Amino acid sequence: MGRFKSDFLQVLDERGFIHQVSEPEQLDEIAARERITAYIGFDATAPSLHAGSLLPIMMLYWLQQTGHRPITLMGGGTTKVGDPSGKDESRKLLSEEQIARNLEGIKKVFSRFLKFGEGPTDAIMLNNAEWLDNLNYIAFLRDYGRHFTINRMLTFESVKRRLEREQPLTFLEFNYMILQAYDFLELYRREGCILQMGGSDQWGNIVNGIELIRRVEGGQAFALTSPLLTTASGAKMGKTAAGAVWLDANMLSPYEYWQYWRNVEDADVGRFLRLFTTLPLDEIRRLEALQGAEINEAKKILATEATAMLHGRAAAEEAAETARRTFEEGALAEGLPTVEIPRESLKEGLGLLRAMVLAGLAKSNGEARRAVKGGAVRVNDEKISDERLILTEEHINDEGVIKLSFGKKRHVLLKPV
Repeated sequence: MGRFKSDFLQVLDERGFIHQVSEPEQLDEIAARERITAYIGFDATAPSLHAGSLLPIMMLYWLQQTGHRPITLMGGGTTKVGDPSGKDESRKLLSEEQIARNLEGIKKVFSRFLKFGEGPTDAIMLNNAEWLDNLNYIAFLRDYGRHFTINRMLTFESVKRRLEREQPLTFLEFNYMILQAYDFLELYRREGCILQMGGSDQWGNIVNGIELIRRVEGGQAFALTSPLLTTASGAKMGKTAAGAVWLDANMLSPYEYWQYWRNVEDADVGRFLRLFTTLPLDEIRRLEALQGAEINEAKKILATEATAMLHGRAAAEEAAETARRTFEEGALAEGLPTVEIPRESLKEGLGLLRAMVLAGLAKSNGEARRAVKGGAVRVNDEKISDERLILTEEHINDEGVIKLSFGKKRHVLLKPV
């Protein structure tokens, strides 16, 4: 028997999603007895969410799967302010048009994980601009500002960290936590929402909302936070040397997304299978027990299952097959990223360093040069040691392309047109 009675908390607990819960026994009792509504807020600071947002999305997924109702709250209003939590510096302010564009991109991702609609457990998407944009400042301060003390706000981790490092914390951002608390109150009033979830750095902000609901409405609400997720070596989740791991296929192909999961550290396999796939726990225990080279099989399953959740089963299988053909058979697979280049450039001769930059395998000639010197660059699977190599039509292989590789895992096909 687990420590929780409700399926919802039981699943989150078993799979490693829970860091802190306010009044866990009471929340568990309510969730076991009736359908609850819970929300997570997402700010629209980029045109797509990245893999760092998968943890909260999966929390909403399991909430719905265990018979409850999720709200995805888009921060159309709060994005205009900027959340200081976990940040060392102020966020760049975006225009209304940029925010609207970003929201459109972000919405698509959620429909992959959640069922939206009118049913009792169907997810709904709201935008806090709906109530924040029209607030009357004086009335808001009078009605809600009196419930917040500066003394208390200064004790929050996010604020303390900024002040200790003598990083400026603007009054605009200081208001963020009041606005987030007000969001919770609005959702409690409008949708009967009693639970807010988020990362562990959001604990103070969520507790503020619980207090506000208690003081203004005499109601009871709850907080649930997940652990701050880092990889086994301490790197931030969702970031790679090449940049963010975007959830939008236009910004990161399903193949590259599959590769991200395939290349996780051995020590992370079991944890990531629990958090980012829906595989049964018995199967996960079997996979994480694999030793030596066999752990690679578990990584491939992780990659395929995580990719299937986001991009669909067909795209995931295709990515797995592309990887198999490329790495296990050494064959050129059509699914590899392809960059078209003018055939003319090969007639004149295309420098290898320039080709690496064109293919997106290096950001600059300097980076490409260092990669060649480090023995990391191959042309048609042959290691290249001469940084002055000129690619010509003679380098076109039987498949009609030139295969450029940076290390063992990054490959691009140059296709002359």
